[in-house]
Amino acid sequence: MKPIALSILLVGMPAGQDVGVWLSKPLLDPRQPLVEAQVYTGSRVPPLPVFRSQAEWEKYSAPLRTRILNEVVFRGEAAKWRDAKTKLEYLEEGAANGYRLRRLRYEAIPGLWIPALIYEPEKLTGKVPVVLNVNGHEKTGISTPYIQERCINLARKGMIAVNLEWLGRGQLDTPGFSHYRMQQIDLTGTSGLAVFYLAMQRGLDIAAAHANADPTRIAVTGLSGGGWQTILLSALDTRVALSSPLAGYSSYVTRSQWPDLDLGDSEQTPSELAGIADYTHLSAMVAPRVLQLGFNAKDNCCFRADYAIAPLVQASESVYRLYHAMDKLRYSINYGEGHNYNRENREAFYRLLRDHFFQGKLDATEQSAVTDVRTAEQLKIELPEDNLDFHTIALRLSKTQPSDKKPTAAKLAYRARTKRYTVESFPAGEDSANGISVRYWKLEMDQAWTVPVVEMSPAQPKSTVVLIADGGRKGAAGQARKLLDAGQRVVAVDPFYVGESSMGKRDFLFAFLIASLGERPLGVQASQLMAIARWLQGERKVGPVSLHAVGPRTSLAALVAAALEEKAVSSVTMEESFQSLQEILQQDLTADKTPELFCFGLLEVFDIPQLKALITPPRKVVISASP
Repeated sequence: MKPIALSILLVGMPAGQDVGVWLSKPLLDPRQPLVEAQVYTGSRVPPLPVFRSQAEWEKYSAPLRTRILNEVVFRGEAAKWRDAKTKLEYLEEGAANGYRLRRLRYEAIPGLWIPALIYEPEKLTGKVPVVLNVNGHEKTGISTPYIQERCINLARKGMIAVNLEWLGRGQLDTPGFSHYRMQQIDLTGTSGLAVFYLAMQRGLDIAAAHANADPTRIAVTGLSGGGWQTILLSALDTRVALSSPLAGYSSYVTRSQWPDLDLGDSEQTPSELAGIADYTHLSAMVAPRVLQLGFNAKDNCCFRADYAIAPLVQASESVYRLYHAMDKLRYSINYGEGHNYNRENREAFYRLLRDHFFQGKLDATEQSAVTDVRTAEQLKIELPEDNLDFHTIALRLSKTQPSDKKPTAAKLAYRARTKRYTVESFPAGEDSANGISVRYWKLEMDQAWTVPVVEMSPAQPKSTVVLIADGGRKGAAGQARKLLDAGQRVVAVDPFYVGESSMGKRDFLFAFLIASLGERPLGVQASQLMAIARWLQGERKVGPVSLHAVGPRTSLAALVAAALEEKAVSSVTMEESFQSLQEILQQDLTADKTPELFCFGLLEVFDIPQLKALITPPRKVVISASP
């Protein structure tokens, strides 16, 4: 039914104001974009199959490990990094209170140095367990007091403790190592995740190569991002005999249902991983080695015990039972405050080591090491001034890109992972004023996404323009009015992640999960635009249409859509557009602010000129530079 009250309000209203009112009208339930994203992502994560025997599981898990390494971690230039010769330099060492401390630095990839510490027993003889301590988002990195206390206690108890600085923390806490810059490397077609993985794997190499390391008793532990590193390394590198991640991850399905807490950063949700394996798979892949899943009941950050732990335990148990190794699977719940690796958590880890590395003969009580804690300055390890980071790596990789000499529409469709959505339209009201008739629509695409649409038409429109803008349709009233004044029918839309289709707080994490499922946020946007153009040409019989984008982000989506939809899109106009995708790197943009721009490998094959070249005459492309 026509909303009479609003129509009366618009009569006689100045022409510039009515457009703004129309474009600002809410068409979706406020929670609809979020719920749709939750259902879409959660329902597409592959479940762990049911296995009847060890042989059946191993036939499945061994190729899965290889797939993750080859198809997620070591992609592009990272395949060369994997076998590259890297440097390791030991620095000074000294005796302390019941232990010895050694400083060192090593290259994760050539040119990227990582600081590290090794804590050793004061009297070290024979082969002993070695524990790789990987840190999380603690700003102070390897100098964080509780991490020092844990490493000191491990050394006093007769073990070797290796502590690695994490990318973006401690001495590596620089803008270029911001985790949301990881996707800058992805844009070039090389996996940014590989930098994370090689940093910890080279650390494991150092730990395993220690003259006194027992290769059968290698453990890994860490909190938060350190918990994530622990499970990824333990699942993919079978040298790890004992794994104790703490509050570091949950199932992707769980994450989609608890987005304010659990979706995870760039490295936890890399392109392709969620489409191949969930964290339930990674947990089960530790079997039959020792695994303790640790979580905090009062966690105020993420991965809270009450909802995160059960799916992981359930999946892991199904595999551990095949090996009759349930004694090697534990879970530990801590009731201390917040996101912590407190004394109770540390002693739970010592007990795990006691039971599986020392046949029960180890004092699992923590000795006070507060007076042994050193400052960051005391632990500082000199690094090269030109040490690489995510940003400088991406700039290096992009220097010769795009490198593909024959970019085609098929290659673009693959890189952007576009789909041919079906559309079902639902009228959502009408308005009119100043000779303009307005129809509101909700377009349901593949029964998954709902796109809000405002169709504004003069009495006898010359043609039809689909209008999108980085700031959403309500911020494009000026452009809409100009197009209407020129006699155009204007169809203003908010595709995935834009305007009314935004998912709210931390919505970029859903964009990451879309990419991790093997799709691309850019591809979702472009696919929706193509579907709208076909709907207008078919059901509405007003096509082919022009695309008009305002802003560099929606301009890229419009350009991809125009390049791939030859019949329904006649031209594309882009205001404030990039002239080159290199600008994404030159402007040092980050994936938390502009996730759709970091389409894996797009720059390897296409820049703006190559995309334009796919739109052949008589179709037109008009691009204006960003201000």
